[in-house]
Amino acid sequence: MSYSTELEKAARVVANAKYAMAFTGAGISVESGIPAFRGSQGLWDKYDPAEYAHISSFTRDPEKVWYMLKELYDITLNARPNPAHIALAELENMGILKAIVTQNVDGLHQAAGSKRVLEFHGTGETLTCLSCHRSYAINEISLEKIPPLCGECGGVLKPDVVFFGEAIPQEVLRDSFEEAKLCDCMLVVGTSAQVYPAAQLPYEVKKNGGTVIEFNLEETPLTHSLPTLFIGGSASQTLPVLIEIIKKLRRE
Repeated sequence: MSYSTELEKAARVVANAKYAMAFTGAGISVESGIPAFRGSQGLWDKYDPAEYAHISSFTRDPEKVWYMLKELYDITLNARPNPAHIALAELENMGILKAIVTQNVDGLHQAAGSKRVLEFHGTGETLTCLSCHRSYAINEISLEKIPPLCGECGGVLKPDVVFFGEAIPQEVLRDSFEEAKLCDCMLVVGTSAQVYPAAQLPYEVKKNGGTVIEFNLEETPLTHSLPTLFIGGSASQTLPVLIEIIKKLRRE
């Protein structure tokens, strides 16, 4: 098997890292069949985020927003981790990767076996009643009729995802930036790094002297502003190769 010079360089950095972490976005889950929000054919091309993704939109017209959410759930509930998710879980099992900070709400990192996952924008795996605050797992809820209602009080259920206009959970925000301070090697996978405050994390790593390695199809604002070590191509192809090179380095 032949490796690119960039992948070999990246593998050596990752293999020698004392505290590596990953920062992932929608791009890592595209090959699991989940559409990205931004870019060509992204979800926001179909649904205006101002109409469908702001918390005020949800509270004003939950039924309208739930039409979009149901379409997304129909996809995500059948999605499975792809080789990129599995590779990151393997890096954790190898003792190299200490944490994943993800902007995704699909639960695929956990499904792949990753244990230390900080969900920056919440999770779609649970829902909370806006009236009595009872929590439900998504597999407890029928989406045949929308919006789904609380079995206790009849209130509207909202996924535990962070809508525009809502605050990032304080504990996750704190822990994510604490991880970034410890990190000497960050793998940025499948994110354009344009949504703040999450997009600040790679800059924190770089500020503290760490290395940022991008695994993206296309260059992003990070690529030149940091700069990063850029690995172009599908992460489901490049990350498994990274693992193989690291294993080879460990055998040498």
